[in-house]
Amino acid sequence: MGRTLFQKIWDRHVVQARDDGLALLYVDRHYFHEGSFHAFNILRARGLKVRRPDLSFGFGDHYAPTTGRSTEAIADPEIRGIIETFEQNARAHGIRAFELADPDQGIVHVAGPEQGLTLPGMTVVCGDSHTSTHGALGALAFGIGASEVAHVLATQTIWQSAPKQIRCNFEGTLPAGSTSKDMALALIARIGTGGGLGGAIEFAGAAVRRLSIESRLTLCNMAIEAGARTGMVAPDATTAAWLAGRPFAPPRPNPAWDALFSDEDAAFDAEVTLDAGAIAPMATWGTSPEEAVPLSGRVPRLEEAPDEARKKAWARSLDYMGLQGGEAMEQVKLDRVFLGSCTNARLDDLREAAAVLRGRHIAVPMLVSPGSSRVKRAAEAEGLDRIFREAGARWEESSCALCVSMHGETVGEGERCASTSNRNFAGRQGRGARTHLVSPASAAASALTGRLVAAS
Repeated sequence: MGRTLFQKIWDRHVVQARDDGLALLYVDRHYFHEGSFHAFNILRARGLKVRRPDLSFGFGDHYAPTTGRSTEAIADPEIRGIIETFEQNARAHGIRAFELADPDQGIVHVAGPEQGLTLPGMTVVCGDSHTSTHGALGALAFGIGASEVAHVLATQTIWQSAPKQIRCNFEGTLPAGSTSKDMALALIARIGTGGGLGGAIEFAGAAVRRLSIESRLTLCNMAIEAGARTGMVAPDATTAAWLAGRPFAPPRPNPAWDALFSDEDAAFDAEVTLDAGAIAPMATWGTSPEEAVPLSGRVPRLEEAPDEARKKAWARSLDYMGLQGGEAMEQVKLDRVFLGSCTNARLDDLREAAAVLRGRHIAVPMLVSPGSSRVKRAAEAEGLDRIFREAGARWEESSCALCVSMHGETVGEGERCASTSNRNFAGRQGRGARTHLVSPASAAASALTGRLVAAS
């Protein structure tokens, strides 16, 4: 029997396998951010050193402000201390860190790939659930906890149990105006946030093969919202071309990458197929990524719930979101818009939004936070920043920012925000904040009208 893409990478990295199903995996690449101070404290308490400092890379992103690149300018002493500790820990252990003032600083799941640090066939870990993003490059990437971060730092290995195998096929051609963000929301709306529970999702099919790497990164980023452990796309010529010339990428593709695909007779524990041609621009209406519908549709009514459990969940979501059920999505009014996060803040995302905003003016406040300082410079070289500013949007620095409600970047209680981020849980963007997940183009169109709409 053939092997899946996941199994090929997993098998090659097993150092030791136990009878209880746990395996000790070798880690090729380890990323960490400011929240890693717990792990470094563990090493310090045990008198341990970092085993392979050359294989770990730090990124200042979660606590980074949107309004400056200097720690001295951060008013909150606690946050300033967290950032300084992150930088000091990296220096003390001889680890390359993309610090706040570094010209290549960025959100780890944007900056890591764009540096060429994530490569096909690698095992990649980070103390952040959306590490699955890196699977878009044909890597096995997943988030880990604080104690596991310490284990990786000390040993360059990690204990894991193999997840179930899931293949999600997107067949057909994605319509003009629809994006990989819409593909992700359509999938989660169909299978639910538990549909991929604990699994490894391989995204496949003609529509996935046609996606750019930036779009594949978005798709794998959202795998976590389907309950999966990781998301993956088999590397191909598009992958090799995208990696070419990046700072840490090899000068030419590794021939071993050609074998990184699921064999025709590989067995999956579950499969689901969606018609990409039927996917319209989407938006969430509730407090779970699975509570999503086309922007041309309407908020569901309670009596339409498929079962009692879902009816109760919908009732809670409608109450929190200030909706009755039955409203046309395009009539839902907004208070603000956020374009950023590790999901949708790459150069292509900014281009899509700028194309919608060009020569027009927004109706509600809009924050634009590029995914990395490198993305920001590239966008400015193309004049995208001017388009955003002339439209009335704020053009700021790279940061997790409003995705996690940091540094005063928050959605007010009871306010409604169209966001290109990945989570719409209650309170995610601030206490009482109401979040609607959308694509960059839909975010821009919504900013222009002050309502949830798709780009026309």
